[in-house]
Amino acid sequence: MSLIEKLQWRAAVKQFDKNKKLSDTQLDSLLSAIQLAPTSLGLQSFKVIVVQDAETRQKLRAAGYNQAQITDASVLFVFASLTKLDEDFGKKFIDLVASQRSIDRVNLEGYEQMVLGTLSSRTDEQKVAWSHKQAYIALGVLVAEAAEIGVDAAPMEGFDAAQFDEILGLTEKGLTTSVIAAVGFRADEDQYSKMIKVRRPKSELFLHV
Repeated sequence: MSLIEKLQWRAAVKQFDKNKKLSDTQLDSLLSAIQLAPTSLGLQSFKVIVVQDAETRQKLRAAGYNQAQITDASVLFVFASLTKLDEDFGKKFIDLVASQRSIDRVNLEGYEQMVLGTLSSRTDEQKVAWSHKQAYIALGVLVAEAAEIGVDAAPMEGFDAAQFDEILGLTEKGLTTSVIAAVGFRADEDQYSKMIKVRRPKSELFLHV
């Protein structure tokens, strides 16, 4: 099957099979896809909490308006934006680039100034909003990879971010919840996965200039 066919197959599953779990290989494939997702300037200004602990997920379900996907899916991914995107963060990123590409750091001065300039030109609130957008890009890559390997992924925005932050101890880690995704396998009785996928026609969705 092509990726398009697999995206036709995927659905925003509401009922997951509680007894069917991701294999270690499947989970690692999803993590690798998120790791490789494009982000602005390559900064990856977020972290992803992979929640499998049953007790924690029960608490998160209460903060997620009692949506069953949070506890019933195999894994819950919580994308969380960094709240401190300062000069030190930018410089550490340049250190990483120099190390991984075996480049003398002095040759990255132009890139470093662009990164630091981008960060310094935004308020803290603007940087967090920008970081949330980067997390959504990674979410999209997760959804595509899940379809590619035959796994169900349900992106979710229906939750209390402040409560998620408290339950997961994110504030003290310099993080705040952006978006979540329940990942696992659809239950036989899930009706949403049996429905015809409804999308606007290309003639309405796309404008060619």
